Amino acid sequence: MKCPRCGHEMTLDGHRKIDLYMCYECGYIEGRNMGPEVFTPKTSNYKRLRSMNLNESVAFIAQGLGVDEDRVAAWLDAPAR
Repeated sequence: MKCPRCGHEMTLDGHRKIDLYMCYECGYIEGRNMGPEVFTPKTSNYKRLRSMNLNESVAFIAQGLGVDEDRVAAWLDAPAR
């Protein structure tokens, strides 16, 4: 099932009395009002990276690529050729 808010795949949360689908990307829970923030323009990954500090950006890139944070930090600290 796709999330109506962000479009990512929702997972079934069985830790409640009644099982609900929830999106771990944006936090949407099945049956909740989506509110007006659904209709705001989406932020691109580039804009998100520009607003992060170095540690946050290293964690964001490492998680997206599936590599170790130390390797990403070393790559960012390396002098440009």
